[in-house]
Amino acid sequence: MGRLPFIIAACIFIIAFDIYCFKAIIAVFKKWKPVTKKLFTIFYWSYSLLLIFGVFCGIYLNLFLTLRAIILVAFFLTVACKLAMLPFLLLDDLRRLLIKIFRRNKKSEVSTSQNTTTSTTAEPISRSEFLVKAGLVAAAVPLTSLSWGIISGAYDYQVRRVNLILPNLPKAFDGITMAQISDIHSGSFYNKTAVKGGVEMLLSEKPDFVFFTGDLVNNLTNEVRDYQDIFSKVKAPLGVYSTLGNHDYGDYYFGKESSPAKVKNLKDMVDVHKVMGYDLLMNENRRLKVDGEEIGILGIENWGMGRFPKYGKMEQAVQNTDDLPVKLLLSHDPSHWRGEVLKKYPQIDAMFSGHTHGMQFGVRLKEFQWSPVQYIYKEWAGLYQEQKQQLYVNVGYGFLGYPGRVGVLPEITIFTLKRA
Repeated sequence: MGRLPFIIAACIFIIAFDIYCFKAIIAVFKKWKPVTKKLFTIFYWSYSLLLIFGVFCGIYLNLFLTLRAIILVAFFLTVACKLAMLPFLLLDDLRRLLIKIFRRNKKSEVSTSQNTTTSTTAEPISRSEFLVKAGLVAAAVPLTSLSWGIISGAYDYQVRRVNLILPNLPKAFDGITMAQISDIHSGSFYNKTAVKGGVEMLLSEKPDFVFFTGDLVNNLTNEVRDYQDIFSKVKAPLGVYSTLGNHDYGDYYFGKESSPAKVKNLKDMVDVHKVMGYDLLMNENRRLKVDGEEIGILGIENWGMGRFPKYGKMEQAVQNTDDLPVKLLLSHDPSHWRGEVLKKYPQIDAMFSGHTHGMQFGVRLKEFQWSPVQYIYKEWAGLYQEQKQQLYVNVGYGFLGYPGRVGVLPEITIFTLKRA
């Protein structure tokens, strides 16, 4: 497959990085007994190599979802801890390099330098030892916070309430409630009870209709098989409407080129939405009627900037909607709002997206929010407005990659539609 060279290069880099960390640790703990040193060496390399092997199996074999999740958790935490150590190790190497250069330029003071070295090693803790041990302490910080994000944050569903002001909203829709969930990523889950609890939270809000804005799976449609019955419970009097996200097409597994297996995977995805009772909108629209008045619900296939696919066709989605006073658009990737909607489709009153996950890391307070993802996406979480058009970005129900969340918790959004 096309990604194999990248994966092999990544593994070579990780092994080289492991060697670097291993040598630094052994150099600091040189007073270990030979038996202790041998046992540590066996454990360190057995764990590292088994982890790399496990990642390969997780990518290329159809492993049980829980086992794959455990492997990815261990891999993510291990890499994060070692990266936290890296600045301290580099600082120590830089310090020693500068000392060598200085001594080389002061050949006449070699003996003095040697005496200085002797006295340094006699100190309770040398500078090298201090820096490496400080790196080990620093590695404990991401280990602790990210572990807590897995234990506490992954399924800590938060209900966010938003008043959505739509001046042209028909009177019959004033006060109606709508729920949004996004980015389920069922292939990452490992706790059915917790997932079910989140769905029950959504249902307890009794929304009049529901939007699901894409990424039901990570790679393959069959990932949802263990959770299909749970998400089938999402019902609403005026319907559940959905669209596809970039992960739902199988591009990350089959590649961009079409193949019989990829076509079948997408057909299965469409069928799953039908079985769950979701009205999947693929470049099309629906008329939502209440007491004889109507608004439009439009949904397009994924449309993303950069490397993300542009399957969406807005010109099809807006057909025969000119008479509708309000148009709500489901579009998975928020970059679509600024990339096309604002420029070409002023008739769209509000767009609903997901995709960013809020990078599953950051700060979300009532008056302040921050995440590293904001340096990639200008609109990444919450409600945005430009002139008369609005965008809401849901940070997701599930998770991808890192199997947890720190600060940016999984979201169920409840909108109350209002005229003013």
